[in-house]
Amino acid sequence: MAESLLFSIAQGVLGKIASPAFETAIEIYNIEDQIRGLKKSMAAITAVLLDAEEQQAKNHSLQLWLRRLQDVLYDAEDVLDEVECEALRKQVISQDGGIKEKVHRFFSLSNPLILHAKISHKIKEIRQTLSEISIEKNQFGLKEQRVDNGVVHLRSREMTHSFINTLDVVGRDIDKQKIIEMLMRSDEKNLSVIPLVGMAGIGKTVLAKLVYNDDNVKEHFDLQLWVSVPEDFDLKKTIDGIIKNATSQSLNNLDIQQSQIFLRNIIKDKKFLLVLDDVWSNDRGRWEELKALLTEGAHGSKIIVTTRSSDVASMMGTHREHNLRGLSHKDSMTLFEKWAFDQKEKQPYPNLLDIGNDIVKKCQGVPLLVKTLGSLLYTKDEEWYWAQIRDSETWKLVEEKRDILLILKLSYDNLPSHLKRCFATFSLFPRGYEIRSNWLVRLWMALGFISSIMEKPALEDIVADYIIVLWKRSLVQEVNESESILTFKLHDLVHSLATIVAQDDCSVVGLNTVEISERVRHVSFSSTSLEEISNFDGVPPFLRKPTSKRLRAIYFHFYVDYRVITREFARACISNCNHLRYLDLSDGNFEELPSSICNLKQLRLLDLSRNKRLKKLPDTICELQNLLVLYLGRCSELGDLPKKLTRLVSLARLHVTTKQESLQESGIQYMENLRSLGIVECQNLQVLFEGTCGLTRLRKLEIIECGRQISVPFVKFIALKHLVINDCKLMLTDENNSIIPSNLDTLSIKKYEQVMKLLQCFNKSACTLEFFGVYDCPSFTAIPEWLPNHTRIQSLTALKELRIEYCGELSERCRPTNGKDWPKISHIPRIQLDLIWVQWMEG
Repeated sequence: MAESLLFSIAQGVLGKIASPAFETAIEIYNIEDQIRGLKKSMAAITAVLLDAEEQQAKNHSLQLWLRRLQDVLYDAEDVLDEVECEALRKQVISQDGGIKEKVHRFFSLSNPLILHAKISHKIKEIRQTLSEISIEKNQFGLKEQRVDNGVVHLRSREMTHSFINTLDVVGRDIDKQKIIEMLMRSDEKNLSVIPLVGMAGIGKTVLAKLVYNDDNVKEHFDLQLWVSVPEDFDLKKTIDGIIKNATSQSLNNLDIQQSQIFLRNIIKDKKFLLVLDDVWSNDRGRWEELKALLTEGAHGSKIIVTTRSSDVASMMGTHREHNLRGLSHKDSMTLFEKWAFDQKEKQPYPNLLDIGNDIVKKCQGVPLLVKTLGSLLYTKDEEWYWAQIRDSETWKLVEEKRDILLILKLSYDNLPSHLKRCFATFSLFPRGYEIRSNWLVRLWMALGFISSIMEKPALEDIVADYIIVLWKRSLVQEVNESESILTFKLHDLVHSLATIVAQDDCSVVGLNTVEISERVRHVSFSSTSLEEISNFDGVPPFLRKPTSKRLRAIYFHFYVDYRVITREFARACISNCNHLRYLDLSDGNFEELPSSICNLKQLRLLDLSRNKRLKKLPDTICELQNLLVLYLGRCSELGDLPKKLTRLVSLARLHVTTKQESLQESGIQYMENLRSLGIVECQNLQVLFEGTCGLTRLRKLEIIECGRQISVPFVKFIALKHLVINDCKLMLTDENNSIIPSNLDTLSIKKYEQVMKLLQCFNKSACTLEFFGVYDCPSFTAIPEWLPNHTRIQSLTALKELRIEYCGELSERCRPTNGKDWPKISHIPRIQLDLIWVQWMEG
């Protein structure tokens, strides 16, 4: 299945060749002939590639041909990126470098003549290999297939949220009532466990959510908790997950004993309902440890366990297991029609309905398959397309292998090519993990899956559109939105699908992983704690091997033990992996970044966040002309920044902690492409910069935990959309009160003493706000006068969400119905007071 990525990779190579930036690079290096030949071979191969991907399951020789093609396509991407990078570097030096630097470059390995010869040789080799591959394709009798431009046109469907949408659930009323009866029933046991068992995709989690969100159930329990259980039933991760659900706090820094005490305090003497979702492991020892902690709750506490395994149900349950069966054909058709047809239409096409009836029969009552195929067909009205899905060879393979993943793959196969590579990266995240859109913006941008130069729409909007498309195809679920960030999860089967399609492209590794395949390009670490590792010498073994040289991404999705990322670790990444685009060295433990960082010419994202020892950045970091994202937040010992940061001409996102009093000397104010700027824990900072400012494209500004009063030139930020002020002081004067940005989408204020004075400055911009959050501000005593103006709920500019946390008497004034300020805010669709949702409407 991994070869399904090939077409999107090929499209990416062709897109790179056709880009305006690359055309400039071709002229600089005078390689028109080589690129013309490369493009010709690429076009011939791409024309038959879709057919090859469909046929390769039956032909081993074709599989080998595709694998060889994938390797050379990645090589082509690497050399094309190198050409573009060198052309950009040449432009920077010609504009900014002195005579001495130009002479030095002439006699160095970056000599333009040497580079031209080296690049020409690489392109010639790739062109010859592609030419051979193009000739070899003729032996397979492949057919050319027409391809659209990859743009998906979907009919409008409202966004979903993590709260269960009962309209999309059918046929589960009886099951729901049986579970609720068991929950309400008096029980002699202090803690009762109800197992909910069923095959993958049958709807166990959906049923558990229906029960969990029932009003009678909410009234019956003092506390409700939900956690997705790690596959290995890791006790610490499970406890931390419960704590996070209860408190909205992530406490990864606690040790196991502290976490246990924290959990006991949360549930002590409370009658709670806990859902342990998707339990795989039947490790009795770990279950008994967790159960012992949970007995601190009051008599009558209940646990619902969802699992595929009767063995797990038998081990954990105190009640007889509730076995969830497939939907009836009638209920399946009802669900299918909701997802396959526009509900606004009076009558679906009868001929399509007949074909849909046949398709639903093949789904055998599995709701996930019904929804997925309904979603796939929702964009299509052509009878031949529906018939093609019904008559697909895939159904025969399903019967032979009894693998419903093959049906889900139909939805993946019909994704536009640019989304296939994006979808494959989901395999880098753990099963059941909540994925955030802001993480994906960084990852996909760094890997070149979304354009970094587009201004309208913003990259965040592009990623949001991608996620919504995937949701409409039922490939992601539990989609929620807050502060312009989307979060979502993958169904276990969909996660398995992502792992399968990315098996030769992405790999999950540990600190003790010995070897990776030479075809792997992206890795994420599953273990980031030395407690599980013995004899760790500072460098994972696989990073010392030649197979790591082609890596493009090194990614951590958990906070890392401070002893893991040492100077040796950083050196190994930088010296061995020359093609990196994404390098995560956050939570590092070294004083200086190796100056050889400049060798990572194609690097687009460098994360050095939370390094408590980092004191200095090498000047060579300014040679990374391709760098788009640089995170230096919470590097508390970091001194002066390099003075030639303006050479980072592509930089779009910068988060920084520094001991400097001003950012003036670093030239940040001249970074014309900067879209996001975060100022974090800058205790000495007094002014951002003065005088001329070129940040006309800055869309997001965060000022967090800065000790001194800071002067901020808001008038210069004409494109600002998102403003975050957290535990800091701004210099508010009569002069700058009237020049607060007038087109903000998001305003978030936390621990800010002058909150009322600041809010008075937003009278003009208030009408454009979509999110407004105030947290832990006791001086926030009254709702701003401009807030009631948000009455146009259908308008894109209407405020969608309001959060107020721990703001003293204001929380009381905003209580539903009887609060003094409730009439001013009741029109807002989603309102959260002190971490509790008091109003939730789809808006």
